[in-house]
Amino acid sequence: MTATQHVPPDVPALTIGILGGSGPQGGGLGLRLAAAGHLVLIGSRSTERGQEAAAKLAGPGRRIEGADNATVAERADVIIVAVPWEGHRETLEALRAPLAGKIVIDCVNPMGFDKGGAFGLQVPEGSAAQQAAAVLTDSTVVAAFHHVSAVLLADESVETIDTDVLVLGDDRAATDLVAALAERIPGMRGIYAGKLRNAGQVEALTANLISINRRYKAHAGLRVTDV
Repeated sequence: MTATQHVPPDVPALTIGILGGSGPQGGGLGLRLAAAGHLVLIGSRSTERGQEAAAKLAGPGRRIEGADNATVAERADVIIVAVPWEGHRETLEALRAPLAGKIVIDCVNPMGFDKGGAFGLQVPEGSAAQQAAAVLTDSTVVAAFHHVSAVLLADESVETIDTDVLVLGDDRAATDLVAALAERIPGMRGIYAGKLRNAGQVEALTANLISINRRYKAHAGLRVTDV
């Protein structure tokens, strides 16, 4: 998908649910998608925590509501999974029914940290996205938004997010929709990057970006050339 390709007419009307919206990555994506005109539902383990997280993201012209994860999964058209890796499988297993038949975008990066810095964790299924697909057999799982700086997303003085979003999945219509959704955020471009089986190295690349950010005191993103 190129930067000049038009967003399909149905994408702006989508209600976006974010599981783990109280965290920095999920909250930042929720903020930006609400600013782009979407109704955003912030999910958490309890209704109260979801509502508190939504209140922190509220602002003029932004439609953001909070609820428990199950309610968000039921109400949203498309769901972004941004929960901590430690609770990834457990969260999704509890939401199989409300997520059935929906596009689920997984942006979770299984990461570890030690004295040498960040590193990607081995996942039995191959990646967090593949684990999601193994659990959510009646959903369409797409991997995306792994390399977007949570700091930049949350900074409302930053008007555009200068990065490409690598989108992976096995369903062409779903990956096209997610790429178009990424392009609702000014500065972003959605780029198809392969089947879901290739999500592991995309998730792990986040460790390299963390190393870049620490060395250069930056909020690095990615750009794909000649596309």
